[in-house]
Amino acid sequence: MAEEAFVSDGRPIDLQWGQICNQLKMEFGETAFDSWLKPLTVGDFKDGVMNICAPTAFMKNWVVTHYSDRINKIWEQQNPDIKRINFVVQTGFSDRRSVDTSLLKKISSSPTPQNIYGCNINSSSFGLVAGASLANDTSNNNNNVTNGTPLNPNYTFENFVVGKTNEFAYAAARKVAESKNVSFNPLFLYSSVGLGKTHLMHSIIWHIKKNDPTRNVIYLTAEQFVYKFVKALRYKDTAAFKEQFRSVDVLMVDDFQFMGNKGTTQEEFFHTFSSLVEEGKQVIISADKSPTDLDGIEERLKSRLVGGLVVDIMPTNFDLRMGILQKKAELMGIELPQKVAEFLAQKITSNVRELEGSLKRVAAHSQLLSGKEITLDMTQDVLKDMLRSIDRKTTIDEIQKKVAEHFNISVKELQSSRRARTVARPRQIAMYLAKQLTSRSLPEIGRKFDRDHTTVMHAVRKVEELIIEDQSLAENIEILRRTLEN
Repeated sequence: MAEEAFVSDGRPIDLQWGQICNQLKMEFGETAFDSWLKPLTVGDFKDGVMNICAPTAFMKNWVVTHYSDRINKIWEQQNPDIKRINFVVQTGFSDRRSVDTSLLKKISSSPTPQNIYGCNINSSSFGLVAGASLANDTSNNNNNVTNGTPLNPNYTFENFVVGKTNEFAYAAARKVAESKNVSFNPLFLYSSVGLGKTHLMHSIIWHIKKNDPTRNVIYLTAEQFVYKFVKALRYKDTAAFKEQFRSVDVLMVDDFQFMGNKGTTQEEFFHTFSSLVEEGKQVIISADKSPTDLDGIEERLKSRLVGGLVVDIMPTNFDLRMGILQKKAELMGIELPQKVAEFLAQKITSNVRELEGSLKRVAAHSQLLSGKEITLDMTQDVLKDMLRSIDRKTTIDEIQKKVAEHFNISVKELQSSRRARTVARPRQIAMYLAKQLTSRSLPEIGRKFDRDHTTVMHAVRKVEELIIEDQSLAENIEILRRTLEN
């Protein structure tokens, strides 16, 4: 094949590279392909030399050591005009040819494990989850964001309603997003569920994407970080993991409480965190409690976490809830009467998600009835189940008291570390009822029993099983439920 066919039109190169990718993927497996070969792209072809571009020197050296011989051989079989493959580092993407997506769809058609590291997102596909198929994975140096969880397009700074209880968190998040230099390391945001942590995390990413797209950002949850590291260990691919997470400008980890009791992963995160901080890179973390109160986190990691700026997002007040309702109504394109907004702001005080959910229910009811006007009577009727639950005001303290009385033990025993069956079973039942009868999160319930959220999860599952197996226990729990609901 003549050289002109390569330089005048990228299709032949794309076609051959797609076929080669197909073969490499089959030979080396999904994990190795995603980690090392998928990011490669074909570059210029001149005088029999084909350039293959890698995004980093680390990746180029690894590919040269482990895969270059095989790639050379396959290329020679595909095209005799290619005499040599030259591996180069090329961080810019403007002169690089991507793989023909029609071929990549064929490569990706069979079920395969997720990509360990997520995917680069550009303006057209921003919001894809980690492990998107190769056909959908588009890289662009001008939008260098890797995320392991979908981004909500409504979670922007413009849509965040600021009040006295969250203004400091908003200001800190905005400062980090706007500054090219490290402002606080880390920025640690914490609050109960539904008060805006994730909204602020997404807002930071959207702001960076729009205003400073050259910054390399990774955003994921702590659970996803754990999963990716365990998978890297399993496939003996920790070098790629380290390269991925220690070469970013901004690392963002949501729901950090799930890192508790993950010893080996915490060790890796500690070194990743330390490496980024030493290099002046930004780390942003969110959790449901302050660093010092996190369960199962090593002391040295806690010490690092409190070394930055720790910000508590407080529960909303009436004025902030009114502002949130008005903003949400505006975004939804509905007219919300003042009396209805005041009623909702007074009644639904636990968190913003419940507040927004109640507004969506009322709006949906109005729209389904051909634009029926939203009134206070309609709102009370549509939300009667939620309002009845709120009016009951069942608290965890009340549940603990009733359960302790029922099983003839003290509340102090219920909250103690005793594991005797006569105490452990009532404790599990109390946790189960707290989950069923209150809107409190698992961590909040756990704190009331001096336990972590995983213990609460175990208790709920255990009681659900026992209700099926033990009729007498099921009757006891039903009696307790009715007592608490009345």
